[in-house]
Amino acid sequence: MLHRSTICIALVALIPAFLATTGATQDADAPLEATECHGYLQVPIDGAPEEYGGGFSMHVAAWPMLAEHPGPRYQTGLFSTWMFPAPVEPEPDDWFYTDIEGGLGWWRDTRFPTTTPKFIMGGVAHNFRAWANGPGAGKGRDWDEPAGKYGVAQLSPWILWPPDGLNLAQGTSGELLGYGYLPLPLTEAKATTAGHEVPTGDRSWTLFLDAANFKGPVAFFTPFFFSEVTIERTDLVGRFLDSQPSESSRPISMETQHIPAATAQGDDGVLYARIADTRFPVDAKGDAVMVHRHTSYTDAALWNDVAAWFAGGEAASGRITPEHGHVHTIRDGGNWGWSLPTGELRTNAEGRDEEVRAQIAREVFAESVALDEHTFGYRFGAAPGGLLERVGGASGRVAGRGLVRVPEYYRLDTSNDRTSWVPVPAGDVPVRERLAAARFVEPRPAPEPYVTPEDGCWAEPGPVAGPFTAELGDGSVVTYSWYRFADQPALQNADLTAGEREELQRRVELLHRSWTRDQQYLPPATTGTLAAIDPALIVEPPAGFEVGYVPIATRQAAR
Repeated sequence: MLHRSTICIALVALIPAFLATTGATQDADAPLEATECHGYLQVPIDGAPEEYGGGFSMHVAAWPMLAEHPGPRYQTGLFSTWMFPAPVEPEPDDWFYTDIEGGLGWWRDTRFPTTTPKFIMGGVAHNFRAWANGPGAGKGRDWDEPAGKYGVAQLSPWILWPPDGLNLAQGTSGELLGYGYLPLPLTEAKATTAGHEVPTGDRSWTLFLDAANFKGPVAFFTPFFFSEVTIERTDLVGRFLDSQPSESSRPISMETQHIPAATAQGDDGVLYARIADTRFPVDAKGDAVMVHRHTSYTDAALWNDVAAWFAGGEAASGRITPEHGHVHTIRDGGNWGWSLPTGELRTNAEGRDEEVRAQIAREVFAESVALDEHTFGYRFGAAPGGLLERVGGASGRVAGRGLVRVPEYYRLDTSNDRTSWVPVPAGDVPVRERLAAARFVEPRPAPEPYVTPEDGCWAEPGPVAGPFTAELGDGSVVTYSWYRFADQPALQNADLTAGEREELQRRVELLHRSWTRDQQYLPPATTGTLAAIDPALIVEPPAGFEVGYVPIATRQAAR
């Protein structure tokens, strides 16, 4: 999430780490310092011509990055991207930020975490005034100030979206999840927005998934989610994703905000560090596929055929045509930007003291490589001194695949021009006992349930079937009901008239009849195997409600 502030770790101030330790006696002159490892692992990738502004897709690895979930401060995304709208000149005078940046990961506000990652959609309204992570999920949980919780509408009748994020099947360990965002012409452009003389566009950016047990469109951002701010800020009209194509080129990285760590100084005056047990998925050769076939599209890939269909033409297949896509080329290299503090402070431009950090010397134990022209990954070789250790964790679906533990201990090396944290064997750490005493798992309070309102748009006209329950692999139970598509709460809060919602209902019924969950939509992966969605989230509409109805979660609580 990449991801959220809760969703967007890109722009949130880092929260100091907390670390519980055992009662081991510590040297008063060299105390154990609680800290964190954070930073970006970047993918070296080429760009695309401007006409490829019709969205993107890619397949990314999903795996349990830490051996144990360390508690509420843990926050990291797996590999993902930021999809910004194409810029409009002149640029605004003040700070301007809006995008879609969701993906796989773990976040501080996750209430039912496991070591298996979850997926969030991560749409960011203007300057984080709101964000939307999925149907019924957004900034905070105060329904009196929705702040994006109505920003995403459910589209699929076959997949249930929990407020805590979309679960993958427990035990996922290196499989690839395919996902992407492409716009669908579900609504018409509007000349007014909430009664004000500012327009809203017609681009409903829709999440498509390619998983082992589900394929197709899942949910979409309502155009009003992005355009609402223009009621107050008319100078920003036409700059958001409701009306703009996406930028055709975008960064890809893995954004980590907090992995627990500790440092201690040895009697030799050298600073040493230990990080929590951190792992990457590898095949029998030691290669780790991280990102595969990142592709940008023109509107001819999907939009044009769907628009013609909705206007009375032939049914569109839903297949996103690769001949209208640009598959980005991967290069060798890529920055491993995880860092740890050096124990020094410096004064920043604002006159405040901040810690000096140094990067981990990844090249000692892994190469950042193009595994093929369109696949980015790492090659974990025979690192010296047994720094790498295979620790199992294979899903059993592919022989030879498992997890490798990256080095746990590091020494601060200041002997070269570049100060860095160099991995060292545990036996070479003079303060190993002190660092080993660090405990990286915090107690987690009992999770509060997510609960939606019982009145208003949730009750009028209300559900047509339910409530039902689904018991998920993360230990939670989701309560959900079936709503007529156009009557779901998000669409009652999307600045649509009754007539506009009925036309939207007509269009979606066409999709439900023609686009099944087992046909191929995104271009398929050409390597690896696909991850699965938690099977409990794959649902069937009740009899009589197979077309034009969707499941909406109303509660999620611990079992």
